[in-house]
Amino acid sequence: MKIKRLNRDLWGFQHYPYYQMDMDNEMFQGFVSVIMLTDGEQFFWDFEKAGKVPVTGGGMVWLQLIPKGKKRLITAMFKPAEGEKDRSVSVWYVDVIEKYTYDSDGVAVYWDKYLDVMATVQGDIRIDDRDELDEAYHQNDLTKVQYEEALDECDAIISDMFTDIKKTEENCLAILHEAMKMIENREYQLKLNV
Repeated sequence: MKIKRLNRDLWGFQHYPYYQMDMDNEMFQGFVSVIMLTDGEQFFWDFEKAGKVPVTGGGMVWLQLIPKGKKRLITAMFKPAEGEKDRSVSVWYVDVIEKYTYDSDGVAVYWDKYLDVMATVQGDIRIDDRDELDEAYHQNDLTKVQYEEALDECDAIISDMFTDIKKTEENCLAILHEAMKMIENREYQLKLNV
């Protein structure tokens, strides 16, 4: 399994504010991070129903969530907006993970189990990197239990999040709003300029 940092520094992001915090309220229990893409060119992914959707570019915000007790990293990529109330989700990218912890710099890191789910508000659902999961299993990088857990988590992600996409978007917006209040009140554990 690959170990990746949640500040996404290996994506080539530079000089973007990154915040991480724990949240424990009626909306969400678990790990939260926010990356504010203050500038840069827009990059798009293509989907059948949604068409081209932005994933990076100035004004976008990435909300990353690891719900307590789940083996998933949810990244909700929000489109640029005039104000926080005007934000909408462009796309969700959900990594199936083994676990997460913190590196020596205090940045959250996760063990990526290859399989990913992408979804749009318009109803696209795409499972990505199944071939990488299968290859990792056949090369004994994953046990049979880890392999089956990844497949089960993928199914659970689709069932939990994308049977009612509008509700999922509303939940992500509410969590983002709360995270932004926590940032404003300096209630975060770590801030970096990536």
